[in-house]
Amino acid sequence: MQSPADKTVYFYFDESGSPSILGRHGKNLLDKNGHIFLVGYIQTENPHMISSEMEKLRKELMEDEYLHGIPSISNLKNGFHANKDCQEVREKVFKLLKKQNFETYIIAARKREDIFRRKFDMSDKKLYKFLVAELLKNRVHLYRKIDIYFSEMGNITSVKNMSDALNDAINKFKSKWGQENRNDIRIFVQQASQHPLLQAVDYMLWSVYRAYERNEFRYYDFIKDKIKLVHDVFDPDGNSFYGTYYTSRNPLKKDKSLGS
Repeated sequence: MQSPADKTVYFYFDESGSPSILGRHGKNLLDKNGHIFLVGYIQTENPHMISSEMEKLRKELMEDEYLHGIPSISNLKNGFHANKDCQEVREKVFKLLKKQNFETYIIAARKREDIFRRKFDMSDKKLYKFLVAELLKNRVHLYRKIDIYFSEMGNITSVKNMSDALNDAINKFKSKWGQENRNDIRIFVQQASQHPLLQAVDYMLWSVYRAYERNEFRYYDFIKDKIKLVHDVFDPDGNSFYGTYYTSRNPLKKDKSLGS
């Protein structure tokens, strides 16, 4: 087993889509909220450079006379948000991100009621904790120091719940490999508007969400060299224990889209 690299890396977590399947009185929410829920993170050693470039772009776009008549431009005062930004802004952000130095890891949870009920008691909090632990279980032993930032999502991403997720990840790794994790890992929870890297991972997740939900691959195809992993954990056509893994050598394909 390799020793942890003696350096500090930074993880920035966000989600895309809604984890909810049922509403009040058992109302089916899949058609309204989508059929998949994603959690993922960006990993980088130099977040300050990416943050600086994104902030520079945000200010330029807010001052761009050509864009002044677009209502959503005023939302840029709170940062970028892929689902709300106009097409002109998305193009600029994706082209900027393509040039930056980071990796993206994503886990996709198909919203299957039988699994959500059996494994998570239909609890969004338990689901989110599980997905974070699955993403981290083979990653947190790799670096001596890791700062993990989570985009605020009520008590779902509370420091307590995310600390429990981290402990689950460490215990899963120990159970498999018999190795203690003695690395220095810190957890922070912030609003996405407060940190450009949380806005960057929002864009990366959105590109994968559109591919799954709408069979719209143009964004994913453009940025997929930055996506090291998409773990389709509940893929009914994948392995019954761990689903399907998509990597740079085995990218997500249109026949796996829920909109195909």
